[in-house]
Amino acid sequence: MQNLIEGEDFYYNAQGYIVLTENFHLKKGFCCGNGCKHCPYNFECVPEPKRSELTKSGLGAS
Repeated sequence: MQNLIEGEDFYYNAQGYIVLTENFHLKKGFCCGNGCKHCPYNFECVPEPKRSELTKSGLGAS
């Protein structure tokens, strides 16, 4: 993947961690299974029971 662009591919949260955006995940093209905050793939590769917990919490892209 090419160089990441702040504000487009990622941002820093209040704790200073890098958070990958939906745009980044769409460029990547698949769910990595880590339960990413902005997952546009409905957490399809995240194992249960974590997947159900993430889906219920409303995380991920709509």
